[in-house]
Amino acid sequence: MSGQKVGFIGTGTITDAIVRGLLREPAALSRFMVSPRNAEIAAKLARDFAAVTVATDNQSIVKSCDTIVLAVRPQIARDVVRSLSFRTGQAVISVMAATNRTTLLGWIGSDVRLTQTIPLPFVAERRGITAIYPRDRETAAIFKVLGSIVQCDSGREYELLAAASSLMATYFGIMNGALEWVTGKGLSRDKSRAYLLPLFSELSRTALEAPSGVAFAELSRAFATRGGLNEQVLSDFEKHGGADALKTALNHVLARIEKGFSSEHVKP
Repeated sequence: MSGQKVGFIGTGTITDAIVRGLLREPAALSRFMVSPRNAEIAAKLARDFAAVTVATDNQSIVKSCDTIVLAVRPQIARDVVRSLSFRTGQAVISVMAATNRTTLLGWIGSDVRLTQTIPLPFVAERRGITAIYPRDRETAAIFKVLGSIVQCDSGREYELLAAASSLMATYFGIMNGALEWVTGKGLSRDKSRAYLLPLFSELSRTALEAPSGVAFAELSRAFATRGGLNEQVLSDFEKHGGADALKTALNHVLARIEKGFSSEHVKP
């Protein structure tokens, strides 16, 4: 893997995270080429790492790199990808959200080896979890460096994990809701954060370190003493539609993924 040259079409936040993760010591790869579109991010990567070259244009990346990572915003993906000429058999990794696989292959217009992935921002610290579809040895090798992986055996599995990945903002939204409630009742923001951050962190750690057969529902019961405060909050949360609202939101996201990206979901 160390000898291959990886090129990125699109140089945004996720490209920055992947490159930085792969170049953390010990570096997993030694040759990268990035798109000039986001000049600020591209220039900083090139300044920080001798292994990174900023391309003059996107086609030069496709021409000179072994593996191409498509990291273009969905709003412009069609025009960008269709303008490129790929080699037959070339490895192409898409990290684009809510982009239909069949449509993407149609835009590429060549018989490439396409894999779709969902890298999360934590790959920069090599603590990511990345869904991959279909199974691919070389793609798996790249993302194993950046954390752990889940290789999907069907497009449906991949779509479900893509939908689940949309919970990140909601997780922090719950933290913020708790923070705003506590501070609204008079506790200082500093003390509120000092308490809530370890609380959420250690709950996540408990789930990670639990035996693989332990269900989340079992952990929930373990923390909900009968007649206690945790049981009361969980009961109120479910009684007032919290769990149903979460499932409804995930169903809406899944429908969007199944349909492919739609501009009606893009905020101006």
